[in-house]
Amino acid sequence: MTRQHTWRMVMALLAGLLALLGLDRLFPLPPAPQYSPIISAADGSVLHAYLNPTQKWRMKTELREITPVLRKAIIEKEDRYFYYHFGVNPLAIVKAAMRNLFQEGRTTGASTITMQVARLLEPKERTVGNKLLEMLRATQLEAHYSKDEILQLYLNLIPYGGNVEGVKSAALLYFQQPPDYLSLAQTVTLAIIPNRPTGLVLGKHNAAILTERNRWLRRFGGQNLFPKQDIADALQEPLDVQRHAAPALAPHLARRLVQRFPGQASIGSTLQRGKQAKAEDLTRNYVRRLHALGITNAAVLVINNRTRAVEAYVGSADFGDAANQGQNDGVQAVRSPGSTLKPFLYALALDRGYLTPKRLLPDVPTNFRGYRPENFDKRCHGEVTVERALAYSLNIPAVGVLAELGVPAFTDKLSQAGFRRVARDAPHLGLSTILGGCGATLEELTNLYVTLANGGQYASLAWTAPAGSSKIYQRRTAAGGQKEVTALLSESAAYLTTDILAQLTRPDLPVGYETSRRLPKIAWKTGTSYGRRDAWSIGYNREYTIGVWVGNFSGHGAPALTGSEVATPLLFDLFNSLAYNSPNNWFLPPSSLDFRLVCAESGRPPGEYCPNQLIDYFLPGISSVQRCQHQREVLLAADGAMVYCRACAPAAGFRRELYPNLPPGVAAFRETQGLPYRRLPPHNPACQLVRGGPEMAPSIVSPLAGTDYVLNRGEGQQLLLSCTTDSEVRQVYWYVNDEFLRAAPATERVFFRPSAGPLKISCADDHGRNTDIQITVTEL
Repeated sequence: MTRQHTWRMVMALLAGLLALLGLDRLFPLPPAPQYSPIISAADGSVLHAYLNPTQKWRMKTELREITPVLRKAIIEKEDRYFYYHFGVNPLAIVKAAMRNLFQEGRTTGASTITMQVARLLEPKERTVGNKLLEMLRATQLEAHYSKDEILQLYLNLIPYGGNVEGVKSAALLYFQQPPDYLSLAQTVTLAIIPNRPTGLVLGKHNAAILTERNRWLRRFGGQNLFPKQDIADALQEPLDVQRHAAPALAPHLARRLVQRFPGQASIGSTLQRGKQAKAEDLTRNYVRRLHALGITNAAVLVINNRTRAVEAYVGSADFGDAANQGQNDGVQAVRSPGSTLKPFLYALALDRGYLTPKRLLPDVPTNFRGYRPENFDKRCHGEVTVERALAYSLNIPAVGVLAELGVPAFTDKLSQAGFRRVARDAPHLGLSTILGGCGATLEELTNLYVTLANGGQYASLAWTAPAGSSKIYQRRTAAGGQKEVTALLSESAAYLTTDILAQLTRPDLPVGYETSRRLPKIAWKTGTSYGRRDAWSIGYNREYTIGVWVGNFSGHGAPALTGSEVATPLLFDLFNSLAYNSPNNWFLPPSSLDFRLVCAESGRPPGEYCPNQLIDYFLPGISSVQRCQHQREVLLAADGAMVYCRACAPAAGFRRELYPNLPPGVAAFRETQGLPYRRLPPHNPACQLVRGGPEMAPSIVSPLAGTDYVLNRGEGQQLLLSCTTDSEVRQVYWYVNDEFLRAAPATERVFFRPSAGPLKISCADDHGRNTDIQITVTEL
């Protein structure tokens, strides 16, 4: 062959190749089939499935789900030379043509699997011309896809009657198993139906299908395609199937993930199928019992503390309950968090050194610059320890701690913890934030408690995992390499908070659970929003954190809707059912914690006059070392009628005594409640020294500064004047618009009839110190 001939051949080949490429571009392959989105559990099983955009059940069969048995059965039945041809089998075409021409045997079309894929992708009337186009498309498919990919397309497109397409759809809807879990008999059953999808309908023609299945099983046995014993067992397997509903677990998370990953056929989640089903059943049955109380819904989130994986997600009690807005997602709904943020506040205060567990906090009526919170039971206790304030969820001490910590410092931490509404509203939030005056979701709150369970380490939650690779995913997340971790709290503060939340002496233990054997070993906190619209209970142990919200999506409150009595019983049921086999280990105090002696009267390190002491945890180098001053030594006149300061004390004729040195608010509370309290006698009236600075001036408790008061004309309504003072103050003087109203003992509650308009209220004490506030009175 001459060089010229060789060159011509090369040019001809190049021209042919360019022509084929041009044709490929001019006539591209049909678009990929539209699959039914499916959400799988961590073990790869299907949790939820949706119809595809054309209203068909076409669930994508992954390559890993095509078992050797399925592969052999399909190829032997449909195209035994599948791996040897280029999309068209010339010998099969010639043989089919001869049969059809001479009418020998049954009429055949010699379609390869690849040609069938071409026809399924572009359904056309069966004509000779369309058959030729089918062959060209088959060749084009072979050029673009591997043999395994073509087989996968085939298995995803073959019809099974009605709106069911693909092996996986048929396996799940009829056998309730994925393809790789089917028996030999079931696999062969699905292999024989696509040729006669209208004549062999599972659930309708089971007897005919059984006969056809056994015929093919015997044929496969004769060809030694499968072991003889497997064939014998398959022939004995009955066929009693019917169509089932598509999997519909975790509907709220499924919808969330489908919206997050549009167009994706298979989405792997971190949910554990067993836990999800149990959580849904418990929640649905529990809410049914609450309907008589006017409570119609609940939401639950279960998180694995180690991996941060969401293992159960219940957005509502019943997704199909349209009357009670069951399609709303309670996990993502922004609600008032009630008292559920208090543990995080106390943990931050522990980290800043402001508090230790035995430190005493005032629990008395307090006016925080116009904000006057009340405890849930409307009662005050004088002074309480930090651990009691948190365990009993007292509001006034919590607001006091937030006032000391600062609202911006608190909201900044919440923003770091993923609280989106708090981050948005932070400039407008005030002290009411700690009592539920902000917006939060069950997802955010539950992850906040996961942070406590993980020693103060925050990371975002894990929702998705590669489908069918849960073990790989768990190893990856356990290593922590894929998640950004932020230290929101110290391990010490997290442990101390957990230790308090695990106490059983608390008022939010549901009635009847004091001696219950069903009480799980957990740390938990309840919350109830204003108006009893939301009930929360969130708990954790070493392994799991579970968050529960109970309420109405309509926002209507109910008298019985409290965290302790409505949400906590469901929390306990969930722990007893889902985490019953958790290791019986508990949190251990970190090495960064230490013990010290503190005064039992204040919780501070003992001062000079602290005979009663006890042991308390503290954070070395962080916790405050300010000494206790709950008592002070005073110079008392011989007759006990007055006290002297150092400047006015006589040379003789006095004695030294210890008197309580209580905060003014606590002292005033004790007096008004008639509690035992040694009030300091008045200071020497002959002393010319003004005692104390402006910070010791009276604090007006009522009325509230900057408040508008509306009174009904003709009803004789009055306003209350009340203040707290230093313990040495005996008498105060009230002024309205700079006009003297009256003098009164420091603890007396004074009432007066105000005039309409702006008012200036002034209170002066017998030491010459003065406080003013402004209010407005309107008469109707």
